[in-house]
Amino acid sequence: MKKIVVLFMSHFLFLTWISAGITDFKTIQKANEAYEVKEYEKSIKLFRNIESQSPQKEYNIANALYKSKKYDEAIEAYKNIKGIDEAKKLHNIGNSYFQKKEWDKAITHYEKALKIKEDKDTKFNLELAKRQKKKEEEKKRRQKDQDKKRDDKKENKNNKDENKKENKKQENKKEQDKQKSDNKDKKDKEGKENKEGKKKDKKDEKKSKPSEKKGDNSLYETKEKQQMNKEEKLKAKELKRLMKKMQKGKTPTMMYQMGEGKKAKRSNDVKPW
Repeated sequence: MKKIVVLFMSHFLFLTWISAGITDFKTIQKANEAYEVKEYEKSIKLFRNIESQSPQKEYNIANALYKSKKYDEAIEAYKNIKGIDEAKKLHNIGNSYFQKKEWDKAITHYEKALKIKEDKDTKFNLELAKRQKKKEEEKKRRQKDQDKKRDDKKENKNNKDENKKENKKQENKKEQDKQKSDNKDKKDKEGKENKEGKKKDKKDEKKSKPSEKKGDNSLYETKEKQQMNKEEKLKAKELKRLMKKMQKGKTPTMMYQMGEGKKAKRSNDVKPW
């Protein structure tokens, strides 16, 4: 790649020397020496100390500013110079914008310079600026595509994560609903079983418990029957004992029936002993 060409005036030292005194001449010499050894800050300071005013002095200062990479100051210095070849001044302003990578402004100033005067270095710099602009635009386009792909990839990942979360949420909800449904079914089943169990217990209780409905004497009859059976047993036992006693003593006895707690009436035909 060819280096950008910066045009300088070849006769500014002579012109400056003609209009300068002895003191200024020495200062100019020192400023030029500093410029040649790339001590641009020192060169700028020495040129500004020259008392005489001339377009060549201001042009030298602008060139030194450009060399020290103070491109904004150089641009302003070039623009304010009067009495210098306009095409060369526009060329150097274009170079300053080129160094700032402001391609459109660099191209504009090169084109203006070429309208004034054809110059191979200016034309070369113009084509170089256009290529750099295209290259940078292509780079930006690729970067934009990469950024878009990265953003799309990130968005897709986020969407997948969101879908996973949503699916997980739906699964959890289904599981909770199923759990609730199972618990409800279990509770209903237990309630039904308890209800049926209570009904069965009531039914069994009714079966085992005598009815106590009004007009129903089965409970009292059962108790009375049990009492009668007990009395009859006692009577039979007592009768048996008496019979044994009578048989042993040969004592006549009078038979009578005991029933319901009342003694039997004596027969008129039976006489006591």
